[in-house]
Amino acid sequence: MSGQFTYPERLEIRPFVGKLSATVNVPGSKSVTNRALILSALMARHGPRILTGALRSEDTEVMLACLARLGFEFVPLWNIHQIGVGRNKSRSVIPAASADLFVANSGTTMRFLTAMVSLGTGRYRLDGVPRMRERPIQDLLDTLAGPLGVPAKSEQNNGCPPIEIEGTGRWSAGMISVRSSVSSQFLSGLLLAAPFAGVEVDIRPDGDSVSEPYVEMTVRMLQSWMCDVTRTVDGYHVRPIKSNIGGPHRYTIEPDASAASYFWAAAAILGGRVTVSGLTEHSLQGDVRFVDLLQQMGCRVEKCEAGITVHGGPLRGVDVDMNAISDTVMTLAAVACFAEGPTRIRNVAHIRHKETDRIAALATELRRLGAEIEEFPDGLAITPRPLHGAEVETYNDHRMAMSLALIGLKVPGVVIKNPGCVAKTYPGFWEDLERTSPQSPVPS
Repeated sequence: MSGQFTYPERLEIRPFVGKLSATVNVPGSKSVTNRALILSALMARHGPRILTGALRSEDTEVMLACLARLGFEFVPLWNIHQIGVGRNKSRSVIPAASADLFVANSGTTMRFLTAMVSLGTGRYRLDGVPRMRERPIQDLLDTLAGPLGVPAKSEQNNGCPPIEIEGTGRWSAGMISVRSSVSSQFLSGLLLAAPFAGVEVDIRPDGDSVSEPYVEMTVRMLQSWMCDVTRTVDGYHVRPIKSNIGGPHRYTIEPDASAASYFWAAAAILGGRVTVSGLTEHSLQGDVRFVDLLQQMGCRVEKCEAGITVHGGPLRGVDVDMNAISDTVMTLAAVACFAEGPTRIRNVAHIRHKETDRIAALATELRRLGAEIEEFPDGLAITPRPLHGAEVETYNDHRMAMSLALIGLKVPGVVIKNPGCVAKTYPGFWEDLERTSPQSPVPS
């Protein structure tokens, strides 16, 4: 996947020398790209369209491959970060009557497609890598098999993939609830599919939801694609899409805010300045709020229509609830290692079900580098201590690799194992980090 990049087995991060002052262009948002691909496919009967600014990464290529197996036509023009989407000439929302889909370790692909194929007519099987077979999806299957009347099951009866869906062509109920305390993607997947289900649908989150800004992103995108989605007192009301509406024929994908967090964090750690172009406080992505946490820690933040700039300053520890922006937990933990006083990160128990158990993995590797860490069921506390170099494990988790690399910008001897895992969402990360911080990284 994303074969334009090659990676060594180990990568040493050399400390930055000089004064950091950089402007960075990060690639397109993975979350927006995969939502746009789903919407493009579901609206393909209304005509072709073009996605600009699309991210090329393992997660988006996996999504494209799965959609192709479902019978949709895509023309990726990666040299200009553009994807052309062809017309669906079949009578069905899902052209293929059956398909075996391999999603690797892409959570958005697994959860979004599980909801999407329930609109098809036939048997669909979804599977992934061994870690994906440990990631829970029963809450979404219960909603499909229960009120929606779509047979859906976990093959091993353990609530995890591989899963089988017997699509019925439409949903049988207009009032559903879904538990989204494990992943907001269950709710987002249902919202993306609902306009094409042939019935008016009321979707109600059952209990506490995590990562709510991602649901807000889904709703805002649906509305911009001319879907009739409104918020209700306890959830969302979705009306069937009208036959004469097909969404925008050209859609621009904004830069990835989670990717931007690493460069803003570099400014915080090194005391320099980094501007990420093309992202504003009005972004679809909740992770732009990461800069507000850096501001609490002592950084100066400038926001304008051209981008967001972080100026590093003396850092102080904070006590923060990061449920809404949990993809940046590891980035903040790296920054916290250089603060005055401890930092407590709370209410992120759900990140134990990501590409790895991110709380346990982060605690283990920060201790390996010399930090004092206390692990809790819902997060961790970081007490800064003198750090030292070490080889660190990434657990094949892209965010572990990118976050731990930030420590190496200031601490000699940090070596990242399996640096190629960044291909999941940011294949060019090491090249962009080197352009920002010319002393780092180098193969070891």
